[in-house]
Amino acid sequence: MYIGILRMEFRLHGNDSLKGKRRVAQSLKMKLRSKFNVAVSEVGAQDEHGRLLLAAVTCGPDYKTIEGRLQKALNMVEAASDEDLADVEIEIFDDEAR
Repeated sequence: MYIGILRMEFRLHGNDSLKGKRRVAQSLKMKLRSKFNVAVSEVGAQDEHGRLLLAAVTCGPDYKTIEGRLQKALNMVEAASDEDLADVEIEIFDDEAR
């Protein structure tokens, strides 16, 4: 089994409240969950208005499946969001490689 993590850092320009940040985060999380069936969470910078850190996690039987799912999720986020995507990291782990 493989476990994949997609970490995304967004710059939220013109956002001056946590409420505005929460709106952006909830929208992205809902889209990712419904379209790609991934677990999504805000993983840092919770008190910063201008920065949003999200991570999406999924698992599956092979590397290619996980890589494809996370790349498609990233492509959808880039197309659906008006926010600047400042940093992206994809990591895939083989849980049997111990």
